[in-house]
Amino acid sequence: MLTGALLILAPLFFGFALPLQNQRLMTVIHYTVEALVYFILALLGLGLGQMEGLTQQLGDMAIQVAALVGVLLVANLAGLWLFHRWQPMSVAQEESAPRPGYQRLFLAGLKPLAAVAFGALAGYFLLPDLPLAEDLATWSLMLLLFLIGLQLRNAGLSLRKLLMNRQGLGIALAMAGSSLLAGLALMPLLALPWHDALALASGFGWYSLSGIVVGDALGPAWGGVAFLNDVIREIIALAIIPLLIARRPAMAIGYGGATAMDFTLPVIRSSGGLACVPVAIASGFVLSFLSPVLMGVFLSFH
Repeated sequence: MLTGALLILAPLFFGFALPLQNQRLMTVIHYTVEALVYFILALLGLGLGQMEGLTQQLGDMAIQVAALVGVLLVANLAGLWLFHRWQPMSVAQEESAPRPGYQRLFLAGLKPLAAVAFGALAGYFLLPDLPLAEDLATWSLMLLLFLIGLQLRNAGLSLRKLLMNRQGLGIALAMAGSSLLAGLALMPLLALPWHDALALASGFGWYSLSGIVVGDALGPAWGGVAFLNDVIREIIALAIIPLLIARRPAMAIGYGGATAMDFTLPVIRSSGGLACVPVAIASGFVLSFLSPVLMGVFLSFH
C-alpha cells in the first residue's frame, strides 16, 4: 500500500508549480504520459492475474462493477440534471463542426482494457510472482502524476479563468457531489466502510489513477473494479454525449468526468459546438484535481 495515501498528491502539485516553455519537451512529456498510462495498466493487470483465487472472484467483481456503474450513472445524471434546471445552459449547433471518427474513439476507449488484459494474461500464465511490481506501480504512478501536473500547468490555460467558469465549476461540483452520495448508497452493496466506498466513487473516469491507487490500498481485486468502473464510464460517455448535449449539455459534459478536458472533448466539441469547449475543459480540469485529492483523503482512513 502507499505509504500514506496522501503521498500521491505531492508530485501532482509539484508538477503544477513548475512552468515550462520548451514545446519539444512538452511533446516528449505527452508521449511519456501515454506510455506510462499503459505500463501502469499492464501492472494493474499483472496484479490481477497473480491474485489468489482469481477465477472464484471474477463473479463478485462483475457484480461490484455493475453496482458501481449503475448507481453512479443514475446519481450523476440526476445531479447534473438538477444543476441544469438550476443553471440552464444552451448550445448552438454548428453544422460545420468537424465530426470525429466515433469508431476510432470507441476503439481507443478499449485500449486500456487491452493493456490490463495483457498484464493479467501474462501474470496468470507466464510470469512468476514479482515482489517489486507493487512498488514499481506506485513509483510509476507518482511519475505520471508529476508529468500530468506539468501538462495541466503548461496547457495554456488560466487557472483563474477555469475556476471562474461558473458552468464548468458547477458541473464539476454536481458531478463530484452526486458521486459521493452514490458512494454512500453503495456501502451496503459493496460491503465496504464509508471511506473505501467514497474512494471508489471518486475516480471520475480517471482509470489509470483509480485502478492503481485503490489497488494499492484495497488489493488488486478492488483495483480492477475501480479501473473497470472508470473505463466503462468513458465508453458510456462517448455514447451519450451526442444524444444529450443539445438539450441537457450539463449532463453530457459532466458524466464524462475528468475526461471532458481530453478524451471526450472532441465529441463534446463536434456535438455541442465551440461554446461547450471552455465549459468542458473547466469541468474536466477541476475533476482531474479533485479525484486524487478525494481518493488520497478517503484512503488515508484505511
